[in-house]
Amino acid sequence: MKLQDRTFVEAGQRQPLPQCLERRGALMLAGSLLAALAGCSTTKDKPRSAAQGGSSVRLANALSLDAELRESLLARTMLVVNTPYTYGGNSPEGGFDCSGLIQWAVGGITEMRLPRTTSQWAQASNPVDGRDLMRGDFVFFNTLGGRYSHMGIFVGNGQFVHAPSSGGTVQRVRMDNVYFAKRFTEARSIFA
Repeated sequence: MKLQDRTFVEAGQRQPLPQCLERRGALMLAGSLLAALAGCSTTKDKPRSAAQGGSSVRLANALSLDAELRESLLARTMLVVNTPYTYGGNSPEGGFDCSGLIQWAVGGITEMRLPRTTSQWAQASNPVDGRDLMRGDFVFFNTLGGRYSHMGIFVGNGQFVHAPSSGGTVQRVRMDNVYFAKRFTEARSIFA
């Protein structure tokens, strides 16, 4: 299914995907080669300045988006459930890794420059008490020995959406899943 053939539900009505998302998808596809070098963090990242070779995406302050955008983020995220996992992927056409999914989903609701890796997303967001999770908040997991080695988007009802690993697809999973419950590290938010 092509991106332009997809629809989303807003205010209870099915709407076509805006044309701006088609253009943004093409730009993201062009950046896929660069993104393949980033992917999900596999080691504990240490903050570095740009002069030390750190990311130019590092933000001085956390993102603070209007809370009304939460549902738009969720609608966009749900569009790509069942899309194949691809290491370094950040588009519906090329597949997703965990942080690429977040970058693509958030990229559809803001024009801001966005992080790419899980540790960059953690730096660009604010901590949330795990008992106060709201739809659209990020959830982080230690799956590879690093505090921010995996992430997903909380969608409510004790579930989150993520791009799992090679051979998998973007999927909705329960937070109390045996594997993820013991690896959960924290929740964070980009919403005010």
